[in-house]
Amino acid sequence: MKMGLLVFMRNLLLALCLFLVLGFLYYSAWKLHLLRWEDTNSVVLSFDSVGRTVGSGRRERKTVTLVLLPSIPSHPAVDPGTVSAQKEPKEPVAAPGPAIPKYDKLGFLLKLDSKLFSKPAPMFLDDSFRKWARIRDFVPPFGIKGQDNLIKAILSATKDYRLTPALDSLSCRRCVIVGNGGVLVNKSLGLKIDDYDVVVRLNSAPIKGFEKDVGGKTTLRITYPEGAMQRLEQYEKDSFFVLAGFKWQDFKWLKYIVYKEKVSASDGFWKSVATRVPREPHEIRILNPYFIQEAAFSFIGLPFNNGLMGRGNIPTLGSVAITMALHNCDEVAVAGFGYDMNSPNAPLHYYESTKMSAIKESWTHNIQREKEFLRKLVKAGVITDLSNGI
Repeated sequence: MKMGLLVFMRNLLLALCLFLVLGFLYYSAWKLHLLRWEDTNSVVLSFDSVGRTVGSGRRERKTVTLVLLPSIPSHPAVDPGTVSAQKEPKEPVAAPGPAIPKYDKLGFLLKLDSKLFSKPAPMFLDDSFRKWARIRDFVPPFGIKGQDNLIKAILSATKDYRLTPALDSLSCRRCVIVGNGGVLVNKSLGLKIDDYDVVVRLNSAPIKGFEKDVGGKTTLRITYPEGAMQRLEQYEKDSFFVLAGFKWQDFKWLKYIVYKEKVSASDGFWKSVATRVPREPHEIRILNPYFIQEAAFSFIGLPFNNGLMGRGNIPTLGSVAITMALHNCDEVAVAGFGYDMNSPNAPLHYYESTKMSAIKESWTHNIQREKEFLRKLVKAGVITDLSNGI
């Protein structure tokens, strides 16, 4: 009787081990499929920083390795894995020494590689967007599923999908993401910000009257319907209007804007939206949703939630813009990022009198997670914090 029980337990353990191995192989195969950029059934293309197909003569780009542990409690559905795997040269076998921790509590490498991304992702959607497997199978904000007709209609009117020829031809592109934080007040960073090749601004943050601290140059203004400027006179000249689509209504709204149609206030927006944007179609772009997906799941480590928008799994527009810049720029700086919760009377934004104490917990964002992520980038020298707020 006892011998039979032992045999049964042994067989049960063997079956359990086999099940775990098969499960791991299945999970690994799924992750490899998820992380592919191009469709396996289509021609594999290599993109440079503005979406052009390139050959072996492309200039060498910088790469970074950001690793998250697969055992992060708040993110069980996805192992963000490695952004760019790099083979390390074999070294002579040394005597074993004391174990050195490689990861912090959030699962990020304690020491980041000094290079940036090896596989640049297109900054904007273009007319080949249906072939982009990494975003095709996700609904907004992490992809474009269900939006094909709207996006096709928008792109057929805008026609342009890149930056300017002058910016495209730069051998070293320097970019700065200007946040809206009150940390910019009295920093006199305007001239330094304007010195960058690409200046990215977010939502409706104004520049008129604040040039000394935030500069007067704008290359890209990234926003969504509820965040867009509603006063036409606030829009600066010579800049691209870039939509970050967080929900299907956002793409419908942009189609109205591009075709100068009447915007319906009953289209599911959570606050009033701009009914007109003083830009011609060729000055309008759609941000690649892959940056929202990558910032959320691969870098910050937010809950996957079956690829759907949920509580605490939407990255802020600032982190999305930084992710975009890391893929498309050779040097990345930020200004106006960081909340100092120990100074409740400090200004929350540089352009208004609201105090830091007014900030509340967000249903969609995880500010603490993002803060830790950005601190890692600054500490590793991946990005430069001009205003020292992070």
